[in-house]
Amino acid sequence: MSILVGNDTRLLVQGITGREGSFQTRRCIEYGTNVVAGVTPGRGGEAIDEVPVFDTVRQAVAATQANCSLIFVPAPFAADAILEAADAEMPVIICITEGVPTMDMVRARRFLNGSGITIIGPNCPGVITPGQARVGIMPGDVFSPGKVGVISRSGTLVYEAVAQLTACGIGQSTCVGVGGDPVIGTTPTEALRLFNEDPHTAAVVFIGEIGGVAEQQAAEYIRSQMSKPVIAFIAGATAPPGRRMGHAGAIIVGAAGTAQAKKDALAAAGATIVDSPAEIGVVTKRALGERGLS
Repeated sequence: MSILVGNDTRLLVQGITGREGSFQTRRCIEYGTNVVAGVTPGRGGEAIDEVPVFDTVRQAVAATQANCSLIFVPAPFAADAILEAADAEMPVIICITEGVPTMDMVRARRFLNGSGITIIGPNCPGVITPGQARVGIMPGDVFSPGKVGVISRSGTLVYEAVAQLTACGIGQSTCVGVGGDPVIGTTPTEALRLFNEDPHTAAVVFIGEIGGVAEQQAAEYIRSQMSKPVIAFIAGATAPPGRRMGHAGAIIVGAAGTAQAKKDALAAAGATIVDSPAEIGVVTKRALGERGLS
């Protein structure tokens, strides 16, 4: 496998009996993901498409040895769902839920600091290792196995980028949607580190966006430690300052949050910059060819 999810993933879905939870569980199963359990308090003993439902994450883990949790719990309760999964020592937690209160995530992150647990999201499309496991809401048909990792703050743009890569004959090792909220679990820098250490990944496509300084932090990691080529696109070049564009975290406050500042930092760190979303595939193919990785 590559990073986070793969053939050895034993998936548990928190909120499996809800409309979105049950729908996406079926899509994960159709893709080939090994879904072993679901959790909805008060619904223990039921089943969704032969997947057993438990009242608590601890009960589900004890019965099924689940090692990854996918969360479709409503926003007011999503942070508690993350903490419940962490209390059950779930090594990978992927929270799709949008609109999780910022202070809830601040408390959850503080609680989990140093735990060794990986959290992806919230407000993210999830993670997919093509041909092995789909954990989230990504459309599996555009992905193909290969050696290019993908990191994205945007859900829609990761689908577009991957469709272009696949059309250009460039397969993906794993694709990670880190999420677009101001406070998330795994940052782009942490995702870059995972890919940098992964022997199955030869290069990384990084899709950032306006707001915050995550791209500048990623640029510093690329400059100082990244041993693999990075191809980067930053969304929001025409966004006006002070206006939120889509994600809660996509708002320009100060010069550092602009698309140009992020592009400049990444270019100075040695990343190949893509100026248009329509060129992600062709620029990546050219960059790989120049390095003998095509």
